[in-house]
Amino acid sequence: MPTPHISGPTATACCPPIVTAALSEGDAETMAAMFKALSDPVRLRLLSRVASHPNGEACVCDIADVGVSQPTVSHHLKKLREAGLLTSERRGTWVYYRPAPGVLAALGEFLADAEKAGKEEIAPAVQVS
Repeated sequence: MPTPHISGPTATACCPPIVTAALSEGDAETMAAMFKALSDPVRLRLLSRVASHPNGEACVCDIADVGVSQPTVSHHLKKLREAGLLTSERRGTWVYYRPAPGVLAALGEFLADAEKAGKEEIAPAVQVS
């Protein structure tokens, strides 16, 4: 699975916004992996818990109560890391997770640009004279 090309605290999207250029095969694979990881409700909840946790990071012990067993939580967190959505750091016996720098903003921009382009195409047909 390809790793997103993201670096630094002010990282930009790994891929061009969908409305500015056709995605390359590699960019499409990267984005598909991220969206595939997010298509599972438990993974989406885990990502939300990490992203909304104070200080922008969460210990696995603080987010594991999502209605599945601990091994399943670990599996889902691994999938989110492999997709490039989370990073992790072991501290003693606990693992702390945080959103990968810039990834959430990049996904938001990717989708917002697609929505904006769709509205621009529809808007002239909706105008009343």
